[in-house]
Amino acid sequence: MTDADVKNLLTEVKAQMQKALEHFEYELGKIRAGKASPMVVEGINADAYGAMTPLNQLANISTPDSRTISIQPWDGSLIGPIEKAILMANIGLTPSNDGKIIRLNIPPLTEERRKELVKQTKNEAEECRISLRTARRDANEKVKKMQKDGLPEDSAKDAETSIQNILNDYSTKVDKHIEVKEKEIMTV
Repeated sequence: MTDADVKNLLTEVKAQMQKALEHFEYELGKIRAGKASPMVVEGINADAYGAMTPLNQLANISTPDSRTISIQPWDGSLIGPIEKAILMANIGLTPSNDGKIIRLNIPPLTEERRKELVKQTKNEAEECRISLRTARRDANEKVKKMQKDGLPEDSAKDAETSIQNILNDYSTKVDKHIEVKEKEIMTV
């Protein structure tokens, strides 16, 4: 076992933790903070031409203002299926259409709903932290295996310290994301 193997392991750990952080950021983007975002309808599939198709492949999704999401289907006959898909997705928004464009009006958040969203944000953060700790545990197990295969004890201890430092960096990033999102949610 060489120092190159340890460096590869550290690179692998960083990549895993970065992936966990990116997933956390993606999930945070889906949490509605009282302002319109196309991500609210991301992941909704509508029945188009006999196949379930993501909305972003059926329509132009935009936010003309901070309280409205506009969905303009490329094929007018899809307005009904898209509206039905939005209602079935149970995102807490009721679509309205004028025959050409579907609009989703984002209502102002109540204090109770804001607290629920903060709680949801913290749950997502905990999921992310679990992923980060799992990556650390897996990496530390690999270091122990490397040590059995001939890695010097000093190098193993250094590697474990480096892994812990990487975890601390990513935990700090998660905390900053929570802080920003919580502030965004609680701002009236």
